[in-house]
Amino acid sequence: MRLLVIGKSGQLAHAIAEQEPSATFLDRQTCDLSEGADDLRSTLKEPLSKADAVIIAAAYTAVDQAETDAETAHAVNAVAPGVIAKLTAEMNIPLVHISTDYVFQGDATEPYRPDDPTDPINVYGRTKRDGEIAILAANPRSAILRTSWVYDASGKNFMTTMLRLGQTRDTLTVVNDQVGRPTYAPDLANAAITTAKALHQGKANASGMFHVSNSGAQISWADFARAIFEGAETYGASSVTVSDIPSCEYPTPAARPAYSVLDISQFEEVFDLSLPNWKNGLQRALDRHFSLR
Repeated sequence: MRLLVIGKSGQLAHAIAEQEPSATFLDRQTCDLSEGADDLRSTLKEPLSKADAVIIAAAYTAVDQAETDAETAHAVNAVAPGVIAKLTAEMNIPLVHISTDYVFQGDATEPYRPDDPTDPINVYGRTKRDGEIAILAANPRSAILRTSWVYDASGKNFMTTMLRLGQTRDTLTVVNDQVGRPTYAPDLANAAITTAKALHQGKANASGMFHVSNSGAQISWADFARAIFEGAETYGASSVTVSDIPSCEYPTPAARPAYSVLDISQFEEVFDLSLPNWKNGLQRALDRHFSLR
C-alpha cells in the first residue's frame, strides 16, 4: 500500500514514519491546510495520484489560541478536510482522519460511543466536528478516528511537560476533575495504519466513525501526572508530589470537557486490534524518553 500522510512534524506523523518508513509525508510548507480550496486541490493532485490511501495527521491543535483565531482553526480543521475528502473520493482513494474527544460536551457518565451526539464547548471542538461532518458526507471510503490525550516520548505534550517541570520543582498542582484515557502516539499510529490498510483492501464495516485510545481505567490529569513521576523515578528522576486542584483554579481561554473517556470496543471488534492499556503505553513512552537523553 502506497500511503500518503498529510502532516510531517507532529507526534502522530513521527510515529507513522517509524512504522511505515516508505510512506510519503507532506509538511506544512508543501501542503498548507489553511490555503484556499483551489490551491489545496492543486497541491494535492500530484501526490494523490501516487497514493493508495491517505491519513490526515495534521490539524490546528492550539486549543486556547483557537478561541481568538477561529478563522484559521476552521480553515484547517473543517474546510481543508472536506476538500481532501472530496478530492480523494473523486480519485477513489480511501481516507483516514484523526479527530478528538473535544467534539463532546464532557458531561457523560459512561464512555462516549461513536454514535453519541456531539456538542463541543470550544472553538477547537466545533471546528473538528465540522471537519468530521464534511468528510463523512464527501467520501464513503473514509474513517474517522476520534482520540484523546495524545502524547509521545519527545514532543510537546503533557508527559514531557511534567518531566521538564519535575526537574526544577518537587511539588506540582494538576487538575483532578477532568478524566479520560491517555493515548500513546505509536498506538494511535498503528490504529490509523491498520484502518488505512483495511479501507484499501475493501474490508467491510471499515468506514465510518470510530474511537481510539489506550485501554484501561479512566484517570484524571492529576492521576496521569502521578503515574508519570512514579515511572520516572525508576530512571533516577527526583520524586515529585502532585497536589490535586479543580479546573476553576487553573482557568484557560478554552473550556475543556470534564469527561473524555471513549468507548473503543467498536474499533477493536471491527479491526480485530486490541488497544494496549494506558499504563503499558506510558511505560514504553518513558523507556523511549529516557533512552533519548
